[in-house]
Order: sequence, then structure tokens, then C-alpha cells
Amino acid sequence: MPPILVNRRTMRVIDGTHRVLAAVLRGQHTIPARFVECDDEQAFVFAVEANIAHGLPLSRQDRTAAVRRIIATHPQWSDRAIAAFTGLAHKTVGAIRRRSSGEGPQSHTRRGRDGRLRPVDGAHRHREAGRLLAVRPDASLREVAAEAGVCASTVRDARDRLRRGEDPVLPTQRGASRGTGRTAAVAATPLNRPADHGHHVALLRTLRGDPSLRLSESGRTLLHLLRVCTVDEAGWDRLRDNVPAHCADLVVRAARECGQAWQEFAVEVERRANRRRSG
Repeated sequence: MPPILVNRRTMRVIDGTHRVLAAVLRGQHTIPARFVECDDEQAFVFAVEANIAHGLPLSRQDRTAAVRRIIATHPQWSDRAIAAFTGLAHKTVGAIRRRSSGEGPQSHTRRGRDGRLRPVDGAHRHREAGRLLAVRPDASLREVAAEAGVCASTVRDARDRLRRGEDPVLPTQRGASRGTGRTAAVAATPLNRPADHGHHVALLRTLRGDPSLRLSESGRTLLHLLRVCTVDEAGWDRLRDNVPAHCADLVVRAARECGQAWQEFAVEVERRANRRRSG
């Protein structure tokens, strides 16, 4: 028989109580033991794992109850990791998690059997990588990957999509939250061009009235660039209709790169403004 398992912090037997009683009845004064240091919740996980491996068989009801308790105390553990401890299929663990999702703390990440944390939602990974790339465009792929908790290839994909003016989140990931069993409805809100145009014109009029912009060279340059975008719906239609077919790909690329440049500019200006307000 394997050594008994004892929590060194409390000196309580985690696994092997029956073996200790048998040793006492035989008049033994010692018994092989393995010590671990853990809290009560981790001790419970060890006890379940040991019983699955060689102890008295746990009923399905007992294993289901163990899964619920582990999900409540270790919500970041993946379904497969919990399944490995409890002897249930990972799909069964996932179903139990979905049924009990409103009863305990929820986590955006899961810790796999290899110990690594991974986001539950694939879209969340790309979105976080895209946010970091916009805020820190000079950071290396490895730096962004380490901070976002993703691999470098995910960061590279998000960067390439941003450079093309695309959403860093893959189209197949935008509607679903993986691991929750639910689909998040993504409502596409059509742009109201006339209203957007009027709002933009009003903003530009306000900015032109600010002396700090109007009387500096950089301010006048900024106002000129912003004024280029004050095109109404009819103007956008004329521009789109008159793009030569042989130039379409280059125009698309240039427009997307301009959009990305403005997005990065806005993020950095907002970051600096927030830092000045907080400082």
C-alpha cells in the first residue's frame, strides 16, 4: 500500500485513515507517510484524487459533489484539470460548472493540468493583445504576450490584423464566449452618417476656437487633419464610387492604416490626459 498522506500544517491524515487504524490494531508504532503543506481546500482535492486512485470507490454523487466544491474554491482550474482529480469526464465537469455558474466566483482564465493560465474566451485573448499593442506599439511580441498571458503567435496575429485596420478579435470568436455554454449576441449598430457628420463638425468648430490649437503650428496641423474627415454621406459615396478598380486594394490598405494611426493617436492622447488628471 502507498504511504499515508499527511498535511504537515495540521498533522491531519488526508489519505490513509483506514491504514492507520489497521496499523494500530496490529500493534505498529510507525507507518510510512508522505507530508505535504497545504490549506484545507487543497487537502480536500488531494483526498479526492487519492480515493479515485486507490481508495474506496466514490459514488458518482460523491464525485459530482466534489466537482462542485472544487469549482467553488478553484474557479480558475480548467475542466480537464478538475476531471483529472475527480475521475469524471471533462465534459461532465463543464456541464456541472455551467449549472453552478451563478453560485460561485467566476474567472476569465483557467489553469490547465500543465499549470499554465489560459483565458476562457478566445476573443478576450486577442482583444487584450490588441489593447496592449495600441498602448505600447514599440513593445516586443514576447513582452505583450507575457503581459496578456498569450503566446507570441497570438500577439503577431492581433498586430497584423490591426495593421490591416481590422478587429484584433477573429470573426469566429466575436459571438461566442468559450467555456460558458452561452452565446453572446453581438448587435451590429449601423452608423448614422448624417448625425455623425454633424457631431464631428461641431467638435471641430469647438476645437478651432481654442487658441492653444489655432495659434500653434502643431495645433493647426492637427486641425487640418481633423478637418479632412468632415465629409458628409454624399461625399463618402462620391469617394467610394470613384475609386479606380486597379487602385482599390491600395486604397483599402491606406485607409485602414490611416484608421489604425488615428486609433493609436487617440489611445495615447487619452492615456496622457488621464495621467495628468491623476497626477
